Amino acid sequence: MKTAIIYATSRGTTEKAANLLMDQLHGKGTLINLKKASSINLSDYDSVILGSSIHAGMVQGKMRKFIKANEQELLSKKLGLFICCMLDGEKALSQLELAFPEQMRKQALASGIFGGEFDFSKMNFLEKFIVKRVDGNATDMSTLSEEEIEKFARKFNGGMFVA
Repeated sequence: MKTAIIYATSRGTTEKAANLLMDQLHGKGTLINLKKASSINLSDYDSVILGSSIHAGMVQGKMRKFIKANEQELLSKKLGLFICCMLDGEKALSQLELAFPEQMRKQALASGIFGGEFDFSKMNFLEKFIVKRVDGNATDMSTLSEEEIEKFARKFNGGMFVA
């Protein structure tokens, strides 16, 4: 089984999560950063995992465009979906629902919310201002959960053997 983890990241948290996930998947895998990929041949893969960071309540634009351009082919694959965001509970679930089309969410072998990070050294002035204003936080912070990534991998790996 060949799996592609296709992700969109702006500050590197989603890339970090994708790498941690890749280490736990069965079979051969490829990491694909949408910011760096010129074209992706989905027919090379049996399964696809899509992951993106969430900013201001929205999935990354490159991920939205990729899904829109490839939705039918993605629906023919074994799918996994994840987001990286600083919210938790119902708010995070709402973010996941907004990130991916309903049909993809229903078909996914695994869905996950992996947490997020505030790294002020990677933010511009406006981003720092918004985070401080909305979250009340002015320090670096990480809620990235290796436990959630492991749980996702177990579920995805287990579903790979379903006919």
